[in-house]
Amino acid sequence: MTVRAHATATSCAQGEELGFRLDTTGPVGVTVHDATSDRLVLAATVHGPSWTLRVPADWPSSLYRARFVSGPPEPDVLVPRPSGDLPGVGTSPDDEVYFVVRQATPGATSPILVSVPFTTWQAYNRAGVPGESVYWTEQPDRAYRVTFDRPGGGPPPERWEDGLLRWLSPAGYTVEYCSGLDLDPGLLSAYRLLVVNGHDEYWSAGMRDACEGFARRGGNIAFFSGNTCWWQIRVEGRTLVCHRDPLTDPVDDPALTTVEWSSAPVSRPENSLTGVSFRNGAGTWGPSMPLMREESYTARFAGHWAFEGTGLTDGDKFGQGSLGYETDAAEFTEVMGVPRVTCRDGTPTTFVVLATADLRHWSSGGQGGWATMGVFSLGRGTVFNAATVNWGNTIHDPIVERITRNVIDRLSRPAVPGWEVIGPVADVRALAASGSALYAVSGDDALLTRELCGQNMQWMPIGRAGGVLCLDAPREAGAGLGTGLYGVTAEGVLRYREAAPGPAGSTTGSAAGSTAGPMGWAGGPGEWTDLGGAPAGTIALAVQDGTFFAATFAGRLWAVTFAELAASPQAPWHDAGDSAGAVCLSGSNGRVYALGADHRLRTRLPVPGPAAWSLLGEAPGAAVLTAHAGLLVTAASGQPLRWRAATTFAGPLPPD
Repeated sequence: MTVRAHATATSCAQGEELGFRLDTTGPVGVTVHDATSDRLVLAATVHGPSWTLRVPADWPSSLYRARFVSGPPEPDVLVPRPSGDLPGVGTSPDDEVYFVVRQATPGATSPILVSVPFTTWQAYNRAGVPGESVYWTEQPDRAYRVTFDRPGGGPPPERWEDGLLRWLSPAGYTVEYCSGLDLDPGLLSAYRLLVVNGHDEYWSAGMRDACEGFARRGGNIAFFSGNTCWWQIRVEGRTLVCHRDPLTDPVDDPALTTVEWSSAPVSRPENSLTGVSFRNGAGTWGPSMPLMREESYTARFAGHWAFEGTGLTDGDKFGQGSLGYETDAAEFTEVMGVPRVTCRDGTPTTFVVLATADLRHWSSGGQGGWATMGVFSLGRGTVFNAATVNWGNTIHDPIVERITRNVIDRLSRPAVPGWEVIGPVADVRALAASGSALYAVSGDDALLTRELCGQNMQWMPIGRAGGVLCLDAPREAGAGLGTGLYGVTAEGVLRYREAAPGPAGSTTGSAAGSTAGPMGWAGGPGEWTDLGGAPAGTIALAVQDGTFFAATFAGRLWAVTFAELAASPQAPWHDAGDSAGAVCLSGSNGRVYALGADHRLRTRLPVPGPAAWSLLGEAPGAAVLTAHAGLLVTAASGQPLRWRAATTFAGPLPPD
């Protein structure tokens, strides 16, 4: 006889009690195993219809399975594992109850919190049974409300979460666990990294708000999951509410209507939390599910830290079998062979596409679309998304495992400001930034441009560099001088051209915000105009606070204001002190930044006289620098383009 059972909660803390309800009054055998390791922690005989488990304080935080039988306990019956069948066979048995034991003091043993998707497990419980499940999606007699106080509600037959959960401890990671229903600001504040795994489709507003707030405050999230946060739910006591239909949901607040997060009247695409969405993703269901085994990701940014140690290059395939049965994607366009998110779907502008998979052919057996693995900044935190349900079950793949380790290792440790690769190796001898664009001078005197973003965009030539050796751009115009590009030639000539991307010599169009002075110095798009002389031996140029700063081979810094130069192209430059050994300068946010031959970064105030330099940090191997909008960007021949935040000042340097 099957003993049907359920728990009175999806989790409890170490040392607390958890109630169980059984459908019999007689003696019942119960075994409890750690579902991540098969370790037996309890074998006993209890009596129904109610039993209270007093969780020992020394049980590790984990996911557990209690199994009830009519007769003696059966400790040798282990927790089921994925069979490999696609689709899986069977349902979660009524005699099994899954629950999480939380750490009594959150964060006491680990900075990593793993969430278990009990809401999704419950949503699929008794799928297809009229009135007992919110499935199937468009079935007229589906339920709008289902209770946690019933048997079932464990993992699906494919056990999407199993692979990662069983891998974590043997891989050397101590983690703590919670139910998805536990996600709130108080709990999350104890951790650095939240891991969302497998198939976590059903989220309440409280769960989502807590996670977005966690990231904005500096927490990190790793989504090793797909179809994530697709449906909004409400949890009313022990009842999960999901109408999937705005016409039948009686809720007063439209923002809490239980429809897809992206649908009206909620209109809050999950992309702002996850970076991606099932709207642009793909699914292969039922008999078509074996298509998963044939699919792989294609690396699109192999130089990113997430791929460190994988040996991949752009265009390489990896992770065969990891895609599906549902995937998420961000809308993107190809720019010179590189994917760049459009942000029209709610994906944040900081989202960097790391890998893509074209799954549009899945439309014949599910939903055609894409998968886009990526990473982005959310407030002070970082969010990584593998964008596929089956990621954890292919962690035996060495590339999948290495990416997983890279993500967990980086995001679970204290944040350390550092340099990140944002572009491929290129022969660049000068850099500048204006608006949302980067500009560069190549070794063959071409002027190049690309978007200033974390994606590995290619450089696009837009004309000649006019022989300039150094480059910078002001944020504001003044005294008739525009906001375009300024450079100094080897002959000591200060030159200007508009920053508008376009072919050299173009006679149409202009850069937004550029200003032509009364002397006609702004020139036409693509044309360089001479403004005057620069100090002899100038090797670096910065423009800040209406002032030009030039560093020379002799180690001096010279300055001339916009007003002085506008009054006379022969205006004298003023000695502004030592240049801190600068080989490159840039101005931004009320500061002048200097890159020295020793690859150290320094900064000072943009006054036209001597001022103290402060050490900012190291820029290993860098030869050129630009500063813009709180960011520092460097490059060098044979090195990729990198950036970092302009923070962590080290104080004044000792006097020479």
